[in-house]
Amino acid sequence: MEFGIAFALGLLGSLHCAAMCGPLMLALPVPPGGAWRFTFGRIIYQLGRVTTYAWLGVVAGVIGKSIFLAGIQRWLSIALGVLILTGFLVSKKISLSAPVVRLVGKLKAAMSTQLRQRSFRSLALLGMLNGLLPCGLVYVAMAGAVASGSLPNGIIFMATFGLGTLPAMLGISLSGKLFPLALRTKLRRAIPMSVCALAGLLILRGLALGIPYLSPDLAATVPGCCQH
Repeated sequence: MEFGIAFALGLLGSLHCAAMCGPLMLALPVPPGGAWRFTFGRIIYQLGRVTTYAWLGVVAGVIGKSIFLAGIQRWLSIALGVLILTGFLVSKKISLSAPVVRLVGKLKAAMSTQLRQRSFRSLALLGMLNGLLPCGLVYVAMAGAVASGSLPNGIIFMATFGLGTLPAMLGISLSGKLFPLALRTKLRRAIPMSVCALAGLLILRGLALGIPYLSPDLAATVPGCCQH
């Protein structure tokens, strides 16, 4: 079920991402050689971005697995759910720290270099670098990946989130204006629903009510738990 929410988060969140990254996608270099190379280049760019999300899933999965083995997954799940809700409410009041600003500056400089190239390699690198830019929705997805409790699930969660962003992001990069502004505005209103749904799921999982898939008994799955 959490993978379905990951996909929905990516699908709905991509409308927000399109507003933020739309100018970049429209400025992507075009490899010479015809329309098929233009289309393939845009696909390569988007797959590069999803690849970065999958690697972030590796990090989240390792952290989640360590916490799972420590037997505190329940409390982490509840804490992450509360943190997501709190962050969602105060996100507009948070400013980036100086180290993060410097890191973003370096990422943008590297992306600027790749924008001057006209190859599939540069498009793949641009997508991968774009996936590292600060994004609240990516952080929300990583919280869900950490709570998944294993390396494979962390990777799948983040990759599924990335795949959810593909329809809108790829469509906009190909057409320039796939979704009218009025439609984007209406659909973006659904983003809070997906964020709150993920937060609610994490809290519900942490409560370990014994409901299969939705709120399983996490304590029963911790290695060595309750064994005598």
